[in-house]
Amino acid sequence: MQIDGTLWVATLVGLVLVFTFDFLLAVRRPHAVSMREASLWTIFYVGAAIVFGGFIAAQFGGNYAGQFYAGWLTEYSLSVDNLFIFVIIMSRFRVPRQSQQLVLLIGIALALVMRAGFIALGAAAIARFSWVFYLFGAFLIYTAYHLARHDEEESEEFRENRVIGWVRSVLPTTETYDGNKFRTIVDGRRLFTPMLIVMVAIGTTDLLFALDSIPAIFGLTQEPYLVFTANAFALMGLRQLYFLLGGLLDRLVFLSMGLAVVLGFIGVKLILEALHTNTIPFVNGGEPVSWAPEIPVTVSLAVIVAVLAVTAVTSLLHTRRHGDGG
Repeated sequence: MQIDGTLWVATLVGLVLVFTFDFLLAVRRPHAVSMREASLWTIFYVGAAIVFGGFIAAQFGGNYAGQFYAGWLTEYSLSVDNLFIFVIIMSRFRVPRQSQQLVLLIGIALALVMRAGFIALGAAAIARFSWVFYLFGAFLIYTAYHLARHDEEESEEFRENRVIGWVRSVLPTTETYDGNKFRTIVDGRRLFTPMLIVMVAIGTTDLLFALDSIPAIFGLTQEPYLVFTANAFALMGLRQLYFLLGGLLDRLVFLSMGLAVVLGFIGVKLILEALHTNTIPFVNGGEPVSWAPEIPVTVSLAVIVAVLAVTAVTSLLHTRRHGDGG
């Protein structure tokens, strides 16, 4: 897949324009996002991802489009799991509802920039060392195991990481908000507001989640352009999805189990890919032979869609049968 500089520039400019529009909308008209508004924007971002996949199919072929869709679906579903933590952060820092979309927007923008660095490092490592697939695969299987044993009480805890602690210690911060302002004046002193701390919390927390999402998407495609754009579309739609799902998050009781199955499947796929790449020499008349099977992208996409559909349906049926409290 040959991506020229023009397409990269056009993609980055498009992302900047979208984020700029969202930023101006959030700053000039801070408001509590309604269910209707969140629904329309979610449909827009999902539709944009589908259209972009069609563009990939037209320009580079259906196989690459399938890789994009599989990567985007995986990143989107993993991002839903992130929303549990985002809800806790918003509650912990008592963020006013009219300011939440600005916090999410800037936090997500920071996360995308940091993820781009991870993607570049991952792509360079994969291009140079084939054994990285073993490492990624083993890590995903390990993560899937722990996610399957996920304790609901643990998801309700949020511990401030070192970056947040460092920001608190270095920058003088007020205890109260001042609209959407990052800095305010108290008793003649110019201080930062909690808005800055919350955005750092959102951005750095999402970066921690990228430790499993980035290896996962590299298990579906090794094309840096597709990895980046799948992450971008997943993160862009995350802000409105936060407001759309709302109370529904508590009803997705089997989400962790479903994500564990997806990550475990991708981990196995990565290891098989590594075994397929590392051929066995001196067989078949002296020619190297790849003995491990490859999992086609169509199978990967079908498995991901099926697992997520079963997870959503069984979760909703369970909560309906046992009550909203699960």
